[in-house]
Amino acid sequence: MGVSIPTVNEADQQRAAAEAGLGVERPVLTPSRLRALLRRPTFVISAVILLWWIFAAIFWHVLGFNPYTNSGATLAAPSWSQPFGTDFLGRSVLARTMAGGDTALVIGPLGSVLATVLGSALGLLAGYFRGWVDTLLMRVFDVLVVLPPIIFLIVLVTGFGSSTVSLVCCVGVVFAPGIARIIRAAVLGEMGKDYVTSARLQGESPLRIMARELLPNIWPTVLIQITLSLASAILMIATLSFLDLSAEPPSPDWGLAIYNNLEYIETAWWTVLFPAIAVASLVVSVQLIADNVKEVSAP
Repeated sequence: MGVSIPTVNEADQQRAAAEAGLGVERPVLTPSRLRALLRRPTFVISAVILLWWIFAAIFWHVLGFNPYTNSGATLAAPSWSQPFGTDFLGRSVLARTMAGGDTALVIGPLGSVLATVLGSALGLLAGYFRGWVDTLLMRVFDVLVVLPPIIFLIVLVTGFGSSTVSLVCCVGVVFAPGIARIIRAAVLGEMGKDYVTSARLQGESPLRIMARELLPNIWPTVLIQITLSLASAILMIATLSFLDLSAEPPSPDWGLAIYNNLEYIETAWWTVLFPAIAVASLVVSVQLIADNVKEVSAP
């Protein structure tokens, strides 16, 4: 018996399926897209800055920094011995800046992942079932999205505390509604395609269709939402620390360092400037990485 040899390669099959409206899992970062990212200076520089702060938050003690001990005169200006100067308790601002990102780099990513999981699940439900389910969820999301995120977050933290678990959950709840709206729109764009209709005709359950058919095809949107929400989550955590609602002394947290040294900004500017630069560099770097990934992943 003869064996037929396919005359269309995998790329052509995927292209034909896409033109026919069939579901095709679309990877976010193919090798060609990754090469395109690495050719972008803003992505490379931002990635280096992000990796540096992650390294510093994990290995600051290995590098010999101690953010808790008095290492010189109080409010000493930057010098060769103390490149970033010292704070009002004589602690090294360089050491505290190096160690200050651990809170943001733990709670921020965990909170953004939780927000994306919650938002994706709710967006899938709203987009798939539509009708009264969609209407109910969208009205709730509309109310939550209108609330200023920082005010909403402050209310949640005040009510549920500032432990790591509470902060992660609060960040997840704050950002989930906005993500759910975006995922819902992506799902609605897929609902009319043949692969969804075919799965329904075959008797597949709604849960299976959402998990096995829809989710793989909106996965690029899901991953982009994680990166886009991460920068906002990190900034929110730093803001809570600045408002004295998150980290507590003697934590070297950047937001708390700015809050504790704010009264010395005119006479000892270095105690505020360097933690502020650290926050800004991390947030801007994550946002630029997200923007570059989004641009490269666009069809």
